[in-house]
Amino acid sequence: MILNVAWQVKIHKRALKACVSFPQKETRRLFAVIKSLASDPFAGDVKKMEHEEQVWRRRVGSYRVMYELIPADRIVYVFRVERRTTTTYGKKSNR
Repeated sequence: MILNVAWQVKIHKRALKACVSFPQKETRRLFAVIKSLASDPFAGDVKKMEHEEQVWRRRVGSYRVMYELIPADRIVYVFRVERRTTTTYGKKSNR
């Protein structure tokens, strides 16, 4: 028997602050996506980041939700949320 145990989602305060600074419609959409990471962090437009062990990004329109998975503890750690620009992936992560 296989049990599907939900993941725990933790959000860094900088990511949370960034979310609430976006337009209200986008903020609701982003929070819905972040909440859905608890049931399946691999669903949607998800891509593993190159040269990183467990760092993923999820595309939400023109926004990106960057998160790290900690499989042993079943934790999804959202450390960055930002609007997609030409410099989005060149920045150092704020984990």
